[in-house]
Amino acid sequence: MDVPRYELKINDQVNDVAEVSFVALVDAPAIKRDFLAFKDEPVKIEFNEEQRIITGPLMVPEQLIYRQSEKFGEHYVFFSAPTIKQIAIKFSKKGFQKNVNIMHEADMQVDGLTMFESFISDPARGISPMNAFKDLPAGTWFGSFYVENPAVWDLVKAGKVKGFSVEGMFDYAKPATNDEQKLEALKKFISQIFN
Repeated sequence: MDVPRYELKINDQVNDVAEVSFVALVDAPAIKRDFLAFKDEPVKIEFNEEQRIITGPLMVPEQLIYRQSEKFGEHYVFFSAPTIKQIAIKFSKKGFQKNVNIMHEADMQVDGLTMFESFISDPARGISPMNAFKDLPAGTWFGSFYVENPAVWDLVKAGKVKGFSVEGMFDYAKPATNDEQKLEALKKFISQIFN
């Protein structure tokens, strides 16, 4: 039996609750990519104690994320590139750049972290991903946070938090049928060959 896939969506209405409202620092990001908190060198990795910046992907388009719930059972969710763009814009419009917690725990909200950079990779606009993430597809949302909070910086240095995980409410779209999934895979394959 194939596990269903659901696209998660939001709308542009600022007052609608479907949105990303927090970014969590987690030990195992669902997008399977850690953030960078170091000076990245080919042979050696060092903490950059002076900069205190963590940077990396927040959301990756079409990345399948496994979920289990009472309502949907075993399933995967994903976000399209247009939906990720909507999410990033709404996040900024609502001023959520300081909304950070640890491990998605509501009582673990932390001060002293601010998202100061946010961009979506888009080759058509000349916006490339950072070198360490150049394998990620167009439409990936990246963010950089300045970490003034010494306790959080200690968690980063100790490797107890390694990546970002967005947190919010989303609308489930109808799952793609097997034929639709195969057609999408074929389109993606053809696009990779001719790009």
